[in-house]
Amino acid sequence: MSIPTLVTERLILKPLEAEDASQIQALYPRWEIVRYMVSSVPWPYPDDGARHYVNNVALPDMEKGIAWFWTLRRQEAPNQLIGLICLYDEEDNNRGFWLAPEWQGQGYMREASIAATDYWFNTLNKPVLRAPKAALNQRSQRISASSGMRLIKTEKKAYVSGELDSELWEITREEWNALQRSTGGQVS
Repeated sequence: MSIPTLVTERLILKPLEAEDASQIQALYPRWEIVRYMVSSVPWPYPDDGARHYVNNVALPDMEKGIAWFWTLRRQEAPNQLIGLICLYDEEDNNRGFWLAPEWQGQGYMREASIAATDYWFNTLNKPVLRAPKAALNQRSQRISASSGMRLIKTEKKAYVSGELDSELWEITREEWNALQRSTGGQVS
């Protein structure tokens, strides 16, 4: 299945391509972004880190049909990547994202998250979506809570910034679609 471009009110979610690595490399290696990423993310981030990840992890997983990656771009600047969102068909780790700090706090990731979550449930027909996160990552928690997810598990996990309390959030397809119907597709 080829991955479609998704369009929201303000964003274009464009499927990840090898050419995106240079823009990712310019944005991603910042402490504000990586501190709550899993410990397998190298830090300090290597000069070829994005190229390696895109070409050796993300694109191969997309080809295998176990991952769906989109770059986030504002509609008024479609050539400028501002973040990334991905879905993974992996136990207890189905959605992840990051957004450049200068674009945070404007609702862009919430908008992208709604589009990706809807794709997970209503295109891929998955029964449940689970998203792990560092408990300290309050912005990510707010996105999960506002989209109807609930906290189902806490544990310790290794992140780039060290061992932290970690949370696992969940929503089912039935819950998601009921929420979409009750809000007219406008999750707050």
